Amino acid sequence: MKATFAERGIVALLVALIVIVYVFPYAFLVSTSLKPPADALTIPPTLLPQRLSLDNYRAISEFPSVQRSFGNSSLIALLCTGITLLLAVPAAYGVARYASWAGKLFLLAALITRLIPPVAVGIPLFAIMRSLGLTDTHIGVALAHATIGVPLAIWLLASFMEGIPRELEEAARVDGCSRLGALLRIIIPVAAGGIAVTAIFVFLASWNEFLFSLLLSSTGVKTAPIAIAEFKSQYSIQWGTMTSLSVLYSLPVILFSLLMQKRIVAGMTMGAVKG
Repeated sequence: MKATFAERGIVALLVALIVIVYVFPYAFLVSTSLKPPADALTIPPTLLPQRLSLDNYRAISEFPSVQRSFGNSSLIALLCTGITLLLAVPAAYGVARYASWAGKLFLLAALITRLIPPVAVGIPLFAIMRSLGLTDTHIGVALAHATIGVPLAIWLLASFMEGIPRELEEAARVDGCSRLGALLRIIIPVAAGGIAVTAIFVFLASWNEFLFSLLLSSTGVKTAPIAIAEFKSQYSIQWGTMTSLSVLYSLPVILFSLLMQKRIVAGMTMGAVKG
């Protein structure tokens, strides 16, 4: 039964409203970053800048520590993604292939871990990292971020790997591959789309993480979210600088998602096998 013109119009209107709701905050962020510093403080605020200005972006060069924080965020997010995938891929493979009660219990434990508020484990995690001498280090912050990423990655990858036909692995085993060889040569390439999707979510979780970065970093590995938040003080809020930094901080994520778009689509269609 085909939808009528009115029904299609209602659906299009709802989709447009949803897009506007999601796009408006970011559009207002970009607009504020392009206003002169004085105009950014006007009350009531205006949606569109009365005159375009790049002063807020030029002012970023006056803060070398902020520029270093962008590099710290990139390195920590990449380290976190690598650590998470290294641990989550074999764990998800074992859960999906053996399908035992222990595996189901393991997935439940991972879900419970995701439900625990990060603030509840922040102080114990800081104590552990301090005892290991990993505070204010890239690897220490990345490991802390991985505690968030690993449970999420295991849940995502387990569902992806359950859609891979067992016949592919069995054929590889018949041809002489060990189980590890089949995982590396067959399962991982077939699940590349799902792994890419998982890597994107883990990277974004680390890129946007604030609490653990605040607890475990001081000056050496301060991440960009902390550096941006420091422009809000007791006496003033530098909206122009904060919004311009936020725009720049969001661009790598947007570009990364666009570059990985094909992988995302491939991950969504995993499990489809040609006859």
